[in-house]
Amino acid sequence: MENYFGTDGIRGEYGKNLTADLAFAVGNALTQIKKRPKVIIGHDTRVSADALLLALSSGIVQGGGNVTSVKTIPTAGISYLAKEMKMDFGIIITASHNPPNYNGIKIFNSDGRKLSVSEENFLEEFFKNNFLSSTAGKFAENKNLQNHYIQHLCSSVDTKFDNLKICIDASNGASYSIAPKVFNMLGATVHKTACHNDGNKINCDCGSLHTENLIKKVIATNSDIGFAYDGDADRVIAVDEKGNVFDGDKLLYILATYMKDQGTLYANSVVGTSHTNSGIMVGLNHHKINLIRTDIGDKYVIEAMEKMNLSLGGEQSGHIIIRELSQTGDGVLTSLKICEILKKTGKTLSELFDAKITPQTNINMLVKDKIKILNNEGLNNLINKIISETSPAGRVMVRASGTEDLIRIMVELPQKAKADFYANQIKKYIEKI
Repeated sequence: MENYFGTDGIRGEYGKNLTADLAFAVGNALTQIKKRPKVIIGHDTRVSADALLLALSSGIVQGGGNVTSVKTIPTAGISYLAKEMKMDFGIIITASHNPPNYNGIKIFNSDGRKLSVSEENFLEEFFKNNFLSSTAGKFAENKNLQNHYIQHLCSSVDTKFDNLKICIDASNGASYSIAPKVFNMLGATVHKTACHNDGNKINCDCGSLHTENLIKKVIATNSDIGFAYDGDADRVIAVDEKGNVFDGDKLLYILATYMKDQGTLYANSVVGTSHTNSGIMVGLNHHKINLIRTDIGDKYVIEAMEKMNLSLGGEQSGHIIIRELSQTGDGVLTSLKICEILKKTGKTLSELFDAKITPQTNINMLVKDKIKILNNEGLNNLINKIISETSPAGRVMVRASGTEDLIRIMVELPQKAKADFYANQIKKYIEKI
């Protein structure tokens, strides 16, 4: 059986390995594992969103299910509404941080949680079937449901943001309207960049992977802080008042230390991944906070949080999960909580971070065959040699992306030049394969 699901739902280039036919099959399969399901669907701003929405909905309605479309909304909004509105499933149509020609399908259960790997595998068994219910379902559109999510975001903080100047880069994606609206409702002065409903420019030189314009905007407007989201706003990267970039590791650290001081960090533990910077671990330990590492992928972070009943977890990429308020990464929610900390402590973002980051070199390589690369004996011998040479101070990771045709290289060492040297050694070897 072909595996359609990756580490974060189904993802692919629209019209090639992600088609309307596949979307129809996904929707119809849901009606084969749940009789007459109620499904809420949202999407980001991509041009292909309508075609996939109609195909998904057709599959569901043909199978007897009922669809409610809320149009453009962040991923976390669908997670929240699936639970709040007592839906059987929630679906977000998005390719997250990928370019405009890509799209994807993420599915949430009635609790607002992403389907587990076993649930995804079970669902795939029904993709080849075509179930036609004797009684067709209904399709409805209700954009007003977005207001439930907006109110949820506003109620997640207990302070106003008066006199706070904030820059927002929505990556021309799902949060283009909602994020500025929420901050305005809370009293902040908002300066916007890449906040357009433009699926042709989603993630293009903007957003969480391209913070250059946000940095310029923060400095030019003399803002207190800036936030850059990706296409579906499930991740966030911040920029402080000086123009310094704060990735997910740094934001996780600030949240963890503040929550510990407030007594809301359960078991004084936080969940990160194998990519989480070692300097973050050392800094957390200094505050008597334990870092628990998982495989890379927010679903693994969430699984660990649930298993150990922990309140906070996240990834360097900017996925942050505050479990009391969300069942998935929510970039807008995270940025609200960071601003709440700024207001309550009276400190700037730079003043809140006191850890020392270990230099890390990260290289992403576009390849044709990820499995062939990772199974190469010569490459694995080289990696093992580098691990031996950099031990015990260094860390080396070479892995396949779960959402793109990329090999990701990470070398972490106290000496930045050495990290660069070893990472480029691996890169050059892969280029020869």
